Amino acid sequence: MSKNENAVIELNKKENNTETKIETIKNLIFGDDIKAYDSEFEALKKDINDKKKVLEALIEEVRIDLKTALDNVSTDVNIRISELEEKLEDKIDDLQEKNVSRTTLGELLIDLGKKVSSK
Repeated sequence: MSKNENAVIELNKKENNTETKIETIKNLIFGDDIKAYDSEFEALKKDINDKKKVLEALIEEVRIDLKTALDNVSTDVNIRISELEEKLEDKIDDLQEKNVSRTTLGELLIDLGKKVSSK
């Protein structure tokens, strides 16, 4: 092996040594408390994930309900628009009939006037 390879191996050994020393110091300072903290954090993490899943399910349910409600509103609006169009067409037909009746009435009155004036 060259000197560079030996230096790399020695550095790696120092890193492992440092990590082991850090773990040892951590265990001396915190002792068994760190294990309790880790288990509490894991329990909290699990609880958060469970609640996240519940919230996601509720969000999906609300999304489906909103989509259904929007479809219902859209259908109702379309029905009401159709009803209004029909009523409008009926009113237009009534007005056209009234106009025809006025024209006919006018012609009848003219004819009547001519007949009265001729006698």
